[in-house]
Amino acid sequence: MEKTTDYTSAAAQVVVIFMMAAALMSPLCCAAAPSPPAMGLPGCETRCGNVSVPYPFGIGPPRCYHSRGFKLTCVDHGGSSKIPRLLLGNGSVSAFEVVDITLENSTMRVISHGLRAINMSGGSGRWSLGDNELPYKLNPWLNEFILTGCNVQATLVGNGSLVSGCASFCAADGHGGGAIYDLATSNANSHIGCCQSSIQAASTSYGVELKRLDANLPKVSDVEIVDLPVNVLAEVGWFDFGQTLDDLKGLSRKADQLRVPVILGWGLAHGASTNHPNSFECPDDVARSICKSANSYCRDESMGIPNPVFGVGGYSCQCNKGYEGNPYLTGGCQHIKERICPAGTHVNNFVLGGCAKSTDTTADDTDLEKRKANALREKFFSQNRGQLLKQLISHRADIAERMLISLGELEKATNNFDQARRLGGGGHGTVYKGILSDLHVVAIKKSNIVVKREIDEFINEVAILSQINHRNIVKLHGCCLETEVPLLTYEFISNGTLNDHLHNEEQGSLPWKDRLRITGEIGKAIAYLHSAISVPVIHRDIKPSNILLDNGLTAKVSDFGASRYIPVDKTGTTTAVQGTIGYLDPMYYYTGRLTESSDVYSFGVLLV
Repeated sequence: MEKTTDYTSAAAQVVVIFMMAAALMSPLCCAAAPSPPAMGLPGCETRCGNVSVPYPFGIGPPRCYHSRGFKLTCVDHGGSSKIPRLLLGNGSVSAFEVVDITLENSTMRVISHGLRAINMSGGSGRWSLGDNELPYKLNPWLNEFILTGCNVQATLVGNGSLVSGCASFCAADGHGGGAIYDLATSNANSHIGCCQSSIQAASTSYGVELKRLDANLPKVSDVEIVDLPVNVLAEVGWFDFGQTLDDLKGLSRKADQLRVPVILGWGLAHGASTNHPNSFECPDDVARSICKSANSYCRDESMGIPNPVFGVGGYSCQCNKGYEGNPYLTGGCQHIKERICPAGTHVNNFVLGGCAKSTDTTADDTDLEKRKANALREKFFSQNRGQLLKQLISHRADIAERMLISLGELEKATNNFDQARRLGGGGHGTVYKGILSDLHVVAIKKSNIVVKREIDEFINEVAILSQINHRNIVKLHGCCLETEVPLLTYEFISNGTLNDHLHNEEQGSLPWKDRLRITGEIGKAIAYLHSAISVPVIHRDIKPSNILLDNGLTAKVSDFGASRYIPVDKTGTTTAVQGTIGYLDPMYYYTGRLTESSDVYSFGVLLV
């Protein structure tokens, strides 16, 4: 019989020999690529049906979750074909069903039977999480208030203040034109028989009050839209506002059967004191106790953007930029893009462990310098309140995408911040002219940050400008936090400041008609800041040197480093005095009480 060869066995032997030789040739191999980061504590369940359950949440014994408020219950249907359901708390009949938990933005999507049909004779209702001690609040950015019905107004009250409201109209025949008036934003819409409004504060419960707008207008029964007005708190985008009147008929009868998604925000260590007001940082003891990963930082969830009333309270942990995983666990945040090998080695995927000894010391030094530079940028990103960008990403992705600009891009744009590109300096920083890769000409502001308070002012300026869109207010183009001194990038305004044109003889005197128009434009910008955006803004430093002029002498209000939000339920706030002597409101200067009149006074001085 002819002898046969076992090719499979021979091939296996060759592979083993090759691997052994590679290992011997590379004695400095590092460990193999890390496995996916753990999401829960050892011995604890991290999944219920289709839902992942990351720590600090947990199922089962108390050691599996951080504290009572993070206990979840997995309801298994005992061998039936139904998928297990994850419920808040002990899983009572009234408990919210959890369908998603996100660590990155500290949110939880739950299913609420959130529709409420309200009898007009009573005219009130309530939405509540049920237990005030739970670490959750409704996230005002990601939910909205919805009302269906005819010729009825609804107001939403949270924490004792008006936080939302809208009015819904129908024509007398039930099919004609109608309009919605959004009480929170003063925006008119064109939906018929329904309306929606943004929510202005986070809370654990809300009260709803309904009011018939006009007794002579058709009632619900007259047009057969719905039996009763129905209100709902729901995730933005859930309700279809393209529905017809026929689609809305009988909605109140099936309200309790609908599954309504709601986004909750959550935080840990409620009740701990902060280091200082208006700071996004956590107290050091809180950060050490809850953020276990070395590659993570702590965020104050009470510091809502753009207003503290938007905050859900407590604290959360986030992985540093370039890392992902669970920051609440030791070793939970792992590097996303690269595996770092020991000094003297480099990445080599053909070697056991992935690292091989370097023979080219120049290349090795270059790789080491790159790693150091990346690590330094990540450090600065965290140090410069990178958590702000993470919050903007979680709440307003459209803002974050256009804002994020790399350090390399800005270095190219300014020829490494060449002094020849320097335009000047303001009270809060130095400004350079640059040209981005997309050929946009921009002004790049390098802040003069010497104390933590000024870092918070920088973050305040980002939060304010990111939501403002007005032709007479300078537009924020982007933001970079990868340097020791954070950078802001604005649209480039080419014609200097109003102060230059008023006091520089070489510029020539401004004609009176231009002066009158410019003052009108400044007034419009101030009025916009005070009343046309959801949360009023007081500039606090209106003066000629903070008014930029373009080639057409159009005014652009700039420098928002000293600006402050005023909560919707307050007429003013007490704060440390900032601004320019001579332009400061005397009442504000002596009392620290900041109101809209403070800007009006400064505007009056500018007029003089």
